[in-house]
This record gives sequence, C-alpha cells and structure tokens, in this order.
Amino acid sequence: MDDFVHKKLIEWDLEKWMDTFEDKEITEESFYELNDELIDKLIPKAGPRIKFKKRLKQLKEQEEAPDLDQVLPSTSDEGKRKFEHQDKSSELQPPAKRQRSCKPRSFLETIILSDVKYIMRYVHDKLHDQDKLSVFLKKKICDLETDKRELVGVFGKTGAGKSSLINAIIEEKNLLPSGSISACTSVMIKVEANMHSSNYEADIEFITKEEWKDELGSWQQILGDNEDDKMEADDDYRDITEKLSALYGEEWKQKSTENLMNSKYFKEIPEFLQCRRKILTCESANELSERCARYTRSDSKQGDGKDVKRWYWPLVKCVTLKVPNNDFLQHVTLVDLPGNGDRNKSRDEMWKQIVGDCSTVWIVTEINRAASEKEAWEILESASSLIGNGDKCRQIHFICTKSDQIEDSDDYSSTQLHKRIVERNMQVKEEVRKEFSKLNEIKKHFTDDCFKVFTVSSKEFVKKKCLNPDETEIPKLQDFLKDLNDCHSETLNYVSGAHGILSLIQGANCRGVKHILETLQKTMKESIELSLNADDCSLPDVSAALVMVKDHYNELGSSPDNR
Repeated sequence: MDDFVHKKLIEWDLEKWMDTFEDKEITEESFYELNDELIDKLIPKAGPRIKFKKRLKQLKEQEEAPDLDQVLPSTSDEGKRKFEHQDKSSELQPPAKRQRSCKPRSFLETIILSDVKYIMRYVHDKLHDQDKLSVFLKKKICDLETDKRELVGVFGKTGAGKSSLINAIIEEKNLLPSGSISACTSVMIKVEANMHSSNYEADIEFITKEEWKDELGSWQQILGDNEDDKMEADDDYRDITEKLSALYGEEWKQKSTENLMNSKYFKEIPEFLQCRRKILTCESANELSERCARYTRSDSKQGDGKDVKRWYWPLVKCVTLKVPNNDFLQHVTLVDLPGNGDRNKSRDEMWKQIVGDCSTVWIVTEINRAASEKEAWEILESASSLIGNGDKCRQIHFICTKSDQIEDSDDYSSTQLHKRIVERNMQVKEEVRKEFSKLNEIKKHFTDDCFKVFTVSSKEFVKKKCLNPDETEIPKLQDFLKDLNDCHSETLNYVSGAHGILSLIQGANCRGVKHILETLQKTMKESIELSLNADDCSLPDVSAALVMVKDHYNELGSSPDNR
C-alpha cells in the first residue's frame, strides 16, 4: 500500500478503510484528487466519511499555505517589530465583534493546530515508559486530543420543567420526556452534539456487576431488618423496593442475592454483564426518547401505553444523548442532574465530579415559588461547595419556569395580561436576587455579577406565539450557549496545554524531577484557566502561545525532522 496513504489513514484514525484504499490502488497523487463522489464509494459509512472529507480539506489547505515561519511572528527583535507594525486589516487582527453562529476554525488556526500537534506527537514518541514521570507526561499529551467541552449543569426537582426547558433551548421538542411522563430517577442525562453522524444516538453507561451485587446484599439486609417493623413509610425502604420492583417485578421478594444476579434477568442488556456501554442509534429525537425510556424513567408503561416487564434505570450510571447538527451544543454539554446525590457510590462520585467540572450551573424552579421554594435553594446550597471549590464554575443562573402562567388570567384582557406578566416577572427576579444576597457561604465563591435570574416559558416559546423577552427569556439562554460555543477555542486550549507540558519538561531537564508531578498539574491548570478566562479567543493570542511552545521545544535540545 502507498506509504503516504497508509500514514494518513492511521493519523486520521481510519485504519479500518486501509484495505479498501489499497484495493482501489489509491496513491498519494490520486489521494489529493478524490472528490465527494469517489469518497462516498470508498467510505460508505457517514461518520468516518465526514471525518475523512474534513481532514482531506484541511490537508489541501495546509499544502497551499505559505511557510509557517513566514506567517507566525518571529521571536527575534526584527520579527517582533515586523509583527507589531502589521496593517490593522491583517488576518491576525481579532474580529471587531464575535459572530453568534458557531464558526469553523480559520485557515491560520488550522495551520497552528496542525503544527503544534505534530510537535507533541514527536515529543510523545520520544518519551519512554521507564519512569512515572514519562508515563504521566505521555498521558497528558494524549489528553490534549480530548475536546474539553463546556459543561452546563441543570438542577431542579421533578416537575420544575427541566426537560421542557432543555428541549426548548436546543429546539428538539421530543428529545427529553416531559409532562405527565416521569423524569429519570437517579439517572444523569447528558445532552451534546453528535459530531460524527447525522443520527440521534444514546450512549448508556451502566454501573458494574460488582456494584449491583453489593447493593443487592446491603438492601436485603436492610429489608430483612425492617420486615418486622413494617417500615414501608421509610424513604430508604421505598427507594429500595422501587428499584428492585423495576428490574425484577415481584420476583425479588423470595430470591437471594445470587439468584437475582442470574443472567436471565439481563438477557436484553448483555452489555451490562460484559461491562460495556450500550449504544442506541435512531433517525429521530422521538424514536430515541422512546427507546431510552427503559433506561431513564420509572414508569410502568412505555410510549403508547405499552406495558414493560423490566426497567433498567436502576443499573444505569449515565445516559449521553447525542443530537446531530445542533449549533447550541457544538462545544457544550448540558447535564440534567438529579437534585440530590444518589446512594449508589458509583453514581454519587460521578455526580460530584460533574458538578465540580461545570462552568455554569442552572437552578430550575417554577416561577410561582421561585423565591420561597425550599428544594431549589437547598440544591444550590448542597452543590455550592462542589461548584465553588472546583474553581471552574463561573456563573449561576436561576431559571424561573412557566412564566406564562398567572392566577386569574381570565380576568384580564390580553394587553392587561401581558402587562401583569411583565410586572410579576420583574418582581420575582428582584425577590430571587434578595434571597441570593442572604447566602453568605455561596457569596464567598460567587459575586452578584456571577448570579443571573431568567424567567422563561418553554410552552410559549415552542408554540412560537411569544418571543417577547419580557415574557420568556429562552432566546437569551440560547444566546448564552452560542457565546459559550464561540469562546471555546480548540486551538487555544490545545496550544496552552502543550505549552504547559513543554514548560515542565524544560524545567525537569534543568532541576531534576523533584515535585514534578505537582508542578505539571499546577501548570496545566493555569494554562487551561488562561484560555478559559480570555475575553476574546483571538488569533494573536494563539500565535503568541505557539511561539512560546516553539521556544520551549527548541530549548529541549532536539527538533523534529523537517516535514
């Protein structure tokens, strides 16, 4: 097989199609001449085909680009003066105003990212697995390839309108169950973009067999102790029996732990026994919602009133729903979190980690009880230590739902009703802000500027009858997600991370390896914060970061081969 083609397919993680390219005798010369029609025949699956077309386009752009050292600012005095006197219309100048829609990387950013990745691959290959430091460094270099998505945690008790809110914001009416259908019980749901295909997908992650067996053992002991006392009213008792009945029906009452682990109960989910994830692929949001029901809901019926014998939500750790072609989710993940932690250790640890990694937290509650509802403020207080001490959460949004509903609405004309709704919404906002000002512990981590209040009506937004921001501020939340996507720079994140790693390697060569792991963690944290806190992810910032990366790399005393 042509060496160039072989190398590119490996580099682009498309090894599966090597035989096809070899069979069609695709060489380096013909590789560059592939058009959409030929690519469709070579790679029939949508996900890999989209990836190949994207990579090929970038490769062609790089081949046509000028030498990188001519494009980027030099570190010499002459180079610095040249960069400082560039015309203001230069491509390197930051845009006057960031566009709202999600934009692909610019031509220059593509070159920069490709160059830094080449350097880091070379460094990775030169590191040996002979000591803990090298192993740790290689892992950090691999982690750079992972897209660092912005997490938005969505809290609120059942019935507050979380599902309807998420559906409305991302404009997917039927994705998450809402209304009379129960929401998920102790199941975390992530919603993000499908970047690989045009399908709707669900990635279902289970707890382990060992964890479930341990739960069964502890539950049977609790149920046995409480049998004589008839403690059916106890919360723990109800929680345990609900989970057991969901999976086993009435059979669990006379079965031992070993019997309940029999594989016959898991025939429909072999992935659970094999410690693998279950993937569901659908063509519509409605179809995906129905197929996910058994893994997220606690109903006794599924869609169209169909009875379901087994519900698998007690075994689920997390469900990730992937939505195609959604600009709101390109670099953002919405995490629908239960109001309180779960008793299962695995789910509880995941809940804590996710909350600590959220850049924004949404507290969702009904507008009529926004300032007084105990649960909403308890959720905020219980999560505050995690979101505050993690140093990643920068904003808290208190979202008051069902803003279109008002008492005695029939007594008002349409004009009067509109005026009454606007007045009520403004009043609620002021009351919520006053309540927040009383939370001294939370305000140690968050100032008033970090706390915002929104009043929304998912129902009216979906009906398209009410887009007035005074009545529903869902468009403002959509704009927030778009801005969050725009400020996410894959290039800046990667380059700043690479700079941190190379800075540490340089220091290790000079001072030895004492406290190296702690230093790396601190350096990487500061680098990531630098990129996240930047007011504008502009190209000059990225270019300057690349110059620092190249400087540090050259000081290591080795250089990659010329390309």
